[in-house]
Formats: sequence, structure tokens, C-alpha cells
Amino acid sequence: MSTLASTLQTFFTDRLARQRHASPETVAAYRDALRLLVCFASQQLHKQPSQLDVADLDAALIAGFLNHLEHARRNSVRTRNARLAAVHSLFRYAALRHPEHAELIQRVLAIPPKRFDRTLISFLSRKEIDALLACPDRSTWTGRRDHALLLLGVQTGLRASELTGLTRADLHLGTGPHVSCRGKGRKERITPLTKQTVATLRVWLQERAGGTADPLFPSHQGQPLSRDALERRLAKYATAAALGCPSLRAKRISAHVLRHTAAMQLLHAGIDTSVIALWLGHENVETTQIYLHADLSLKERALARTQPPTTRPGRFRPSDSLLAFLESL
Repeated sequence: MSTLASTLQTFFTDRLARQRHASPETVAAYRDALRLLVCFASQQLHKQPSQLDVADLDAALIAGFLNHLEHARRNSVRTRNARLAAVHSLFRYAALRHPEHAELIQRVLAIPPKRFDRTLISFLSRKEIDALLACPDRSTWTGRRDHALLLLGVQTGLRASELTGLTRADLHLGTGPHVSCRGKGRKERITPLTKQTVATLRVWLQERAGGTADPLFPSHQGQPLSRDALERRLAKYATAAALGCPSLRAKRISAHVLRHTAAMQLLHAGIDTSVIALWLGHENVETTQIYLHADLSLKERALARTQPPTTRPGRFRPSDSLLAFLESL
């Protein structure tokens, strides 16, 4: 077995599984990134993947791999940076096992992530929220489920995986109603619920029945909804809602847009960004600053409080007739 093969295996079984206790999503993301790298190196070096060595994966090959992702596979810069993060994680582990390759490893670790343009986030106005929530047909079981799910998503800002992963036991509708979930990074958090959301969920629970470990929003087969199923339902309702609310036609509605919408509602209510970060489960408060950049009304209110400079509008008027002639041309 080559050096790379054994290092890769222990990276997944020892570093990710035993030391870091990484989530299945993290393992899958690293697996996909490193599989692409191994296949690329195999093609470039004309070696079988099992014959590759750590020394084969130098900085030049890694740079070529990143260019391949962007230009041949048409990956976005964000995806390129995510693949690079997986490579960096592997090489930090390799540095402990293979000090003889320290110089090569440091050169790979020195490859920086690529900067990219950050677009303003998309979120829904109150009118757009009402139009979206009115679309599910609540005369059907599916419509009542989807209405409860969308209302919970807009009010709590849960991620798509958090919404679909909820069970009946995660919902607490007694005194101090809230929903609990395990979010990104295995962080446990609870989010309070409004009276309207509580009333809707209480009715849904009576119809849902089942055990405490059963999914809160199941499919017809009783299994948790997949992310793809959630996005398809949301896209369907967004298209229907756009017929009565034309502003929705210019927006691509996803589960993450519902999350942004919950954050913007809190921001408009005057809630501090540090509290919003806790509400959304952000590890870094700086992540929440994107909502300040997107909130034009907040900037307009700040502008209204400032004292404008005492200057009068005017334009240049030449004092000489020749200059006046030239200025008029």
C-alpha cells in the first residue's frame, strides 16, 4: 500500500471519525473532494490511484487541480475553496505522519483560498411571506403539513437540514413554547415560537399523531422529507405565489431564503446582531453582519439621524468671456 493510500484511510478513520467525530455531511464532503483530487492526480501522472504517493501531490499539482475545478468542472469559487479546505485538512494530518515531506506540505498549506464577490442576500417582505404561506392547499394533508413547515421555517430561521430532521420530541408547545434542534457543528439550540406558530403546530400535531421519535414533517411513506423534496415543494409554492405577488418573480426562493427572512424580521424589530447570531446558530457573530449590509431601510434610518453638510448646490460660472465661450462648446 502506498504512502498516500494509507494516509488517506487513516485520515478518515482516525482523524475524522475518532478524533474529530465529524458529522456524516462533513465526511461526505471531504470524501468527494479528495476523490476528485486522487482521480485528477491519477490522470495527470498516469498512475493508478493506489500507487500515488504524498510526494506526487505537490503545490503545482494542487494548483492545477483547483484550476481544473473552476474551468473544466465549472465549479464556483465557493466550491473551489471548500475543496481546498478538505485538501488542507488532509495535509495538516499528513504533516504529523510524514515529517520527511514537511517542505512540500507547507507549500500546499500556503495555497490561499480565492476571493470572490459577495452578493446581497435575498429575503422576503411581509407581503411576500403572506403570499407564500397562502399557497399550500390546507384542505389536503400535504398542504397542511407544508403550511406548518413553511410557517415554522419563516419564524425560526432553521436550516433546511434542521427543519427536515425535526421529530415530534423536538417540539415543546407548553409553557415557554420552543423548538429544539442540533444544528451545524453539533450545536444544540432552542428557538422560541410565536402564538400563531404554536396554534398551527398544535393542530398539525393532533393530525400527525405517531411516536415522539417520528419525523415532525414526514413524507407519505412516513420518512423524513429530503432536502430535494423540500426545495421542490418550496419552488412550486413560490411559482404559485408569484401570480398574486409579482415581486416574487425576481427572486429565487429556497429554504435558505426563509432563514434570511427570519433574520431580517428580527433585525427590523431592533434585535441586536449578537442575539440574531445566537438565534440562527452562527458560530461567528461576523457572519450575521451580512444582514446589516442587505437592510437598506436600516441605512436610511441611520442617514435620517445624521446632520447633512451645510452646502449649497451650484455650478461653475466663468468670469471671462473667452472662458464662457469655451465652456459653452
